[in-house]
Amino acid sequence: MRPALALIVATLFMQQPAGDRPAGNTRGTRSVVMARNGAIATSQPLATAAGLRVLQSGGNAIDAAVTAAAVLAVVEPTMNGAGGDLFAIVYSAKDKKIHGLNASGRAPAAATPEEFKKRNIQRLPLRGELSVSVPGVVDGWSELLAKHGTRSLAQALEPAIKYARDGYAVSEIIADQWKSVETLLAKDPNAASTFLINGKTPAPGDVFKNPKLAASLELIAKGGRDVFYKGVIARAIAEDMHARKGLLTEKDLADHHADWVDPLSTTYRGYQVLELPPNTQGIAALEMLNIMEGFDLKSLGHNSAAYLHTMVEAKRIAFADRGAWLGDAGSTPAKAVERMLSKDYAAERRKEIHADKAATDYKALTIDGRTTPEGGDEPIGRGDTIYLTAADSEGNVISLIQSLYETFGSGIVAGDTGIVLHNRANLFSLTPGHPNLIGPGKRPFHTLIPAMVMKDGTPWLSFGVMGGDMQAQGHAQVLANLIDFGMNIQEAGEAPRFRHSGAGLALESAFSADARAGLTSRGHRLITSTGVWGGFQGILIDPKTRVLMAGSDPRKDGMAAGW
Repeated sequence: MRPALALIVATLFMQQPAGDRPAGNTRGTRSVVMARNGAIATSQPLATAAGLRVLQSGGNAIDAAVTAAAVLAVVEPTMNGAGGDLFAIVYSAKDKKIHGLNASGRAPAAATPEEFKKRNIQRLPLRGELSVSVPGVVDGWSELLAKHGTRSLAQALEPAIKYARDGYAVSEIIADQWKSVETLLAKDPNAASTFLINGKTPAPGDVFKNPKLAASLELIAKGGRDVFYKGVIARAIAEDMHARKGLLTEKDLADHHADWVDPLSTTYRGYQVLELPPNTQGIAALEMLNIMEGFDLKSLGHNSAAYLHTMVEAKRIAFADRGAWLGDAGSTPAKAVERMLSKDYAAERRKEIHADKAATDYKALTIDGRTTPEGGDEPIGRGDTIYLTAADSEGNVISLIQSLYETFGSGIVAGDTGIVLHNRANLFSLTPGHPNLIGPGKRPFHTLIPAMVMKDGTPWLSFGVMGGDMQAQGHAQVLANLIDFGMNIQEAGEAPRFRHSGAGLALESAFSADARAGLTSRGHRLITSTGVWGGFQGILIDPKTRVLMAGSDPRKDGMAAGW
C-alpha cells in the first residue's frame, strides 16, 4: 500500500467512534475470522473443528460448545476434564433471555473446619485428596444440552470418545504444560499409568491415547450424567477417595446439582457487561469497570504508564473487596454484592486513586461498620483453564469456561476411570467468620468467569480470559481495548497484558521502557513474570450486519473458525 493511501485508510479507522465497528487489526498477528452462519473459538484446533462440524451439520451454538468442551476434556487434559468445574452464560434466541449456569461442585459433607483442625491442617492443600471437591463439568454439559441444545449428550460426546480411544497428536504448548508436572503425575500410580508413557510425558507430535477415559465417556454417553454422579463412576471416585483418606463420598456426588442463576451486570460506557454472581469473582471485574469508567482512559494513551497505573489501582481496590467478601452464594452478604456493583461506591473508591502514586494498600469494603476477618487467603495456584465461545445464525450465543484449576488438578486419577479430579477445594479458607470458610455442601470461591456484553438488548460480545486471578483483570483490559480504543476482537485479545498479584506487577515483554519506568516511579513493584497471562477467545457480533467476528489468543493453541 502506498504511503498516502495508507494514511487515508488509517485516518478513516481513527475517525470511527470507539465501540462502534472496530478498527483494523494493527497490532494482532492473526486476522479476525468473519462468518455469517456460525462461529466458534476455543483454545485447541481439534475442539474448534469438532464444534464447527456441529454448526455446519445443523446443531446450534450450545450443541457446538458442549461438543468442543468434551473434546477439550480429552485433548487438553492439563487444563480441564470431566473431573473439573464449569460455568456458562447463554443467550437463548428462543426466549431472547440470558441464562447463567453455575455447574461448580460443592465441598464434601465431611469437610468441616473441625475436620481440618483435627488433621492439623492450617491451609487447604494445593494438591492431593483433600483438595478435591465434587466435580461439576458432566452435570454442566447435561444441563446445557437439556435446556438449550438440540442434540443428546451421547451425540455431543462422540468426537471426544474417538480422540480418547484412537488418540490425538499432542501440541507443543500442551506438551510443555504436561512436562511441567511430570514429577507430580509420577507420584500417583493411577495418574502415572494413565498420563505417562514409560514414565515420561508425551512430546510434541506424540500420539496419545486414554482408553480408560474413553470407556468412562462411553458409559456417560449411554447412561447420562447419573452414571457419573450415582453410578459406576461415582462409586469408583468414592472408593478411590476413601482409600486415600479423602472426604468425598458417593452421597456427596449423588447430591450434586448445577444451578441456573441470574448474571450480575453493570454498564460500561453504554454497554451492559454480564458476569456470574458469587461464588465466582465476576463481580470483581464489574467493580473494576465501574471505577475505570470515571477516567478518560483514551486520553491517557493505550498501555502508557498513566493508563496502566489507573487500571492496576482499580484492580487492587476491587480485589481487596473480593478477598474480604466473596465465597459461596449463601455466605456472601447481599449488601456486599450491592455495594460492589454500585456506581456511587465506585465513585467513592475512585477518589482514593492518585495519578502519580500507587497506594500502600487499599482497605476492603465495610458493611454495617465491619469487614471480614483477615485471612481471605489469596489463591496460591496459578489457575489453568480453558475458555470457549460459540454463536449461530439463529442468534444463540454461549460463553463457557471449564477447568481443573491447577495443571492436572489434584494430581489424582480416580481408580481406573482415566478421569483427573480437580483441586478446587484449595480455594476455600480456614479462617473463622470468613464467607469463604469451608463447610459441608458449600461452593468455594471460584476464579472461573465467562462473560457476555449486551448492546441494545442483544449480544454484542461473548468472551473470556482464562488463568486464575488473571481472569477479572483480563476482562477489564480486553473491554477497555474494545470500547475505549476501538480495537477489533483479535487485536483486543492479543494486545499485551499486565497481571497484578500479591507478588507485584508483571508486564508482558511488549510494554515500553517508558511505561515500565513510569510505573516504577509511581511506586509499583515490577516483577519479571507470573508465567500465566491468560488465554483469550471471543466473538463480537456486528450490530448492523450481524456478522460474527471471532478471535483467538496466540498465547495458546487457540483457533477461531466460522462458516
